[in-house]
Amino acid sequence: MDDARAAVASLKLPSYDLTAVAFVTIDPASSTDLDQAVFIEPDGDGYRVMYAIADVPAFVAPGGPLDAETRRRGQTFYAPDGRIPLHPEVISEGAGSLLPGQECSAFVWDFTLDADAGVNSVGVRRARIRSRDKLSYKGAQAALDAGTAPRVLELLREVGLKRVALERARGGASLNMPEQEIVQLPDGGYRIDAAPQLPVEDWNAQISLMTGMAAARLMLEGKVGILRTMPAPDERSLRHFRLQTEVLGRPWDGEVSYGEYLRSLDPTDPRQLAIMHSAGMLFRGASYTAFDGTVPGDGIQSAIGAAYAHTTAPLRRLVDRFVLVICEALSNGGEVPGWAREALPLLPGIMAGSDQLASRMERMALDTVEAALLLNHIGQEFDAIVISGSKPQNGNGNGTAKNGNGNGSSGIIQIAEPAVTARCAGELTSGTKVRVRLLSSDITTRQMHFELIP
Repeated sequence: MDDARAAVASLKLPSYDLTAVAFVTIDPASSTDLDQAVFIEPDGDGYRVMYAIADVPAFVAPGGPLDAETRRRGQTFYAPDGRIPLHPEVISEGAGSLLPGQECSAFVWDFTLDADAGVNSVGVRRARIRSRDKLSYKGAQAALDAGTAPRVLELLREVGLKRVALERARGGASLNMPEQEIVQLPDGGYRIDAAPQLPVEDWNAQISLMTGMAAARLMLEGKVGILRTMPAPDERSLRHFRLQTEVLGRPWDGEVSYGEYLRSLDPTDPRQLAIMHSAGMLFRGASYTAFDGTVPGDGIQSAIGAAYAHTTAPLRRLVDRFVLVICEALSNGGEVPGWAREALPLLPGIMAGSDQLASRMERMALDTVEAALLLNHIGQEFDAIVISGSKPQNGNGNGTAKNGNGNGSSGIIQIAEPAVTARCAGELTSGTKVRVRLLSSDITTRQMHFELIP
């Protein structure tokens, strides 16, 4: 903490001044660790997009105590009652956050786009900025729907939709699953909210994806950096997924890319929601690939359909700090800092361990809250949707999955209220609506047991 306070006190803002640019941030309403701010304006028949990313490297001295601690953590960890931040809050929610009205140091990515929102040129450099407003996803979407949105949001929608079209053309895939979020209530209790992603979230994410792809291109051309990679789905997974789509009544014939197919699904339809859950098998094997001098032969993130790097969330993810300084040096003909080069071989292992811990922590927290929500409902019946059946389709319909005790068939169900996902005993068919009974719920073991009501 002393290291962080000293870094904040000694911070010198860049001489390159972009405080006249009307940046805004778009995040969940409760967020205070604001990594990105965006500005968009027309540029001829195309667009100019400026994307400011928090200058975390300005606060972290290489080899210092804060550097060592952030390497130990790897990322911010989220829990129902708070979070364990990657950086001390004096940085992540204070001087390093792109809060409205505050002059900040940022890495500003400057894009010129053509009429179809394809990238014509890109550069990145450190600059002094001042965000004008902190917008929330829900507020931004409401303003767009009502026709009262500021010009920057109208342009975000315009550019975002065109970037989605480009994603489809290159075979990229987005699995916009409804998210389960644990919400702490004023009385100290919790609830779980599950809602489909808002369109504005997708459009905003397209700007981040564009920046990540630009970062990857810079590093590949400079032959130094670290990519976020994911192998293409293997033929066995694709064949299994295709069979699932046939059984669930919305067959994927393979004539369009699986990314295009996934974007066409409606998560409010039980069978299509089951297909989306099944599609998770296509998004496996993500990792980090570091290189220095020898460009990786297979550096593609298959879900995106292009080379890609994490670079837009440095307040919450360690690897982004290194990508930013590497890209800024390469973009301006400078020398990549030695401390960044030296860290490259270590980062894939650090991030893999951190990702695994974050995933376990998130699952344990969700399981605990779900068990607590159901504790007083033992013996009650619920309507549910089967998102993974007890007979995984293998072409002949004869496969069965065992429950946790190996004593019969079971599947995964989704209850609407409270929003709980759990295993249920019985012969279940993916995508169907069923009636289930809660047999037990244990907070200590984080387990719930349901049975199917015939």
